[in-house]
Amino acid sequence: MLQEVKIRVPATTANMGAGFDTFGMAFDMYNTVELRRLPGRAIRLENMGEHTKSMGQIKDNLTVKAARRVFEALGEPFGGLEFKMHNVIPVSRGLGSSSSAIIGGLVAANRLLGDKLDKQQLLEMAVDLEGHSDNVAPALFGGFVSSCQRDGKTVVLRLDPPADLAAVVAIPDFYLSTSKARKILPTEVSREDAIHNIQCASMMVGAMATGNLELFAAAFDDRLHQEQRYKLIRGAKRVLRAAKNAGALAAGLSGAGPTLIAFVDVRDNKAEAIKQAMQRAWGSVGVQAKVMLLRQDNCGAVDC
Repeated sequence: MLQEVKIRVPATTANMGAGFDTFGMAFDMYNTVELRRLPGRAIRLENMGEHTKSMGQIKDNLTVKAARRVFEALGEPFGGLEFKMHNVIPVSRGLGSSSSAIIGGLVAANRLLGDKLDKQQLLEMAVDLEGHSDNVAPALFGGFVSSCQRDGKTVVLRLDPPADLAAVVAIPDFYLSTSKARKILPTEVSREDAIHNIQCASMMVGAMATGNLELFAAAFDDRLHQEQRYKLIRGAKRVLRAAKNAGALAAGLSGAGPTLIAFVDVRDNKAEAIKQAMQRAWGSVGVQAKVMLLRQDNCGAVDC
């Protein structure tokens, strides 16, 4: 019986243009969860790292809640456990911090109890906790994932993205809750806009399957959610124009924002210019941002 496990979970971006609540991709920014057995029945929690907002209370902690689900599903008493979490993924910025917390708790608890649940079972638990699959699926599986709900089950298609595809993320110094970003969306869309997104989303899956970055760039467009959400993010369009002008393949929101993401072909050696352009553009409207290049993660949640 294992006494201690340590799990690494990647950051994720969701939507990716036209794939609203459908597409997600994992990147090499990681949170880690250590779970250790203790004598007695107590639950201990220690948060480390820069991003620990709303993570301090055991009763509200997503990782603890997720781990409890696994223990309950397997009929194991939930107690005598210590959680240590190192949080690197920024909170409420559109990079999957809540999904990372949920997947970390599920995978760590399952590993500690002997891996009795398969990934599909863990995914269903994660979707139940998170409410949608677009971030939790790539956090669990890695790579690019397209997901949907059918007859109460989450169906996923996982692909390795084109090897040279990476992303520059510009993470601003303010938060944007997903609930606020959802409230601004219209309840109905035109047939023309729906068709446009279906066309782009279909092309995106093809681009990922074939490794064609020209198709990727052509497919990265949206008419259902991004334009409305730009209104909540000061300087968003200016930053995205700067990224495209500096040579990005495509640029838009990461998830619901406020992080902006610019996809790059690393063979072009334009990532540094894109980083600087995005930094300057946001600085010109008084927004401080952390800008970095992220490589794709194709492993998902793993031991570390």
